[in-house]
Amino acid sequence: MTDISLFDYTLPEESIAQYPADKRDSSRLLVVDRTTGKTDHRLFSDLPEYLRAGDVLVFNDSRVMKARIIGEKEETGAKIEILLTRKIEGALWEAIAKPAKRLRKGDRLVFGKGFTAKVEDKGDGGFVKLLFECDDFWESLERFGHTPLPPYIKRGDDKADAERYQTVYAKEKGSAAAPTAGLHFTEELLGRVRDMGVETVFVTLHVGLGTFRPVQTENIEDHKMHEEYYHIGSEARQRIGHAKAEGRRIICVGTTSVRTVESASEKGNDGSTDVFFYPGGREFTITDGLITNFHLPKSTLLMLVSAFYDREKVLEIYREAIKEKYRFFSYGDAMLIL
Repeated sequence: MTDISLFDYTLPEESIAQYPADKRDSSRLLVVDRTTGKTDHRLFSDLPEYLRAGDVLVFNDSRVMKARIIGEKEETGAKIEILLTRKIEGALWEAIAKPAKRLRKGDRLVFGKGFTAKVEDKGDGGFVKLLFECDDFWESLERFGHTPLPPYIKRGDDKADAERYQTVYAKEKGSAAAPTAGLHFTEELLGRVRDMGVETVFVTLHVGLGTFRPVQTENIEDHKMHEEYYHIGSEARQRIGHAKAEGRRIICVGTTSVRTVESASEKGNDGSTDVFFYPGGREFTITDGLITNFHLPKSTLLMLVSAFYDREKVLEIYREAIKEKYRFFSYGDAMLIL
């Protein structure tokens, strides 16, 4: 048994970033050497100093949807907030409704002119399945939806968030949250690492509940990850495999990139993954390095980082980061673990 309390830590409210850094790569970077335990305090723009020719950086190119939409029940006008989490098929989507207790199967929701949905099913924990009715789903979502900022960001989204809560290389629509480790990269920084001989590979994992759903079991081994869709192209998979065979480093940008390459190594290029990394659990077979933000206490993301390095040392580094006034969570600073 692995008790969830082992992944708890105390974080001052002021450490939670409410806004992004002025410039993407001006955020801070805490560099960790797993061999020596040594840490360096740098800026993200210093990243190339820790890379070498032949390294492979793996990025998740999923694009954040305007997944938060506010609607009303057609019959009563009751306000309902929806967070889209996963496309099931066609116009049928999985979502979380708040307050879900107001909804029944068969209810219709109105989000805007020509943009409505019917509740096809209702489950536990606020889960609903919605069948959307509109001429163009993505156009309607862009018009009526909001950037799905996490609940620990205590403000509404604004126009700047639509661009800033998105990586510069975002491509494939489908995420309900940003793959935040990638938010620190600029086009200029990507050019610098490529110029020094670092390969860049893009994969896709649409961030949904599997990434940010809270662990609600005392024994983390009893936690079941929610499935998320991933895709890795044949060329990308071959380039990663070739580099791995040559002993070159595979450095994943974010926990979603880790989960994609590790899942693809077993399950193939396309599919759904519920892979869950925690100390003493599944081994990493592809990932040699990790760029990641600072994660919530008791989260599966913190458990993955603890599995990649060492739980006690990771928590010690988090305490050091708090002392050094690093900014935490989605719009916060980053770590590089090599």
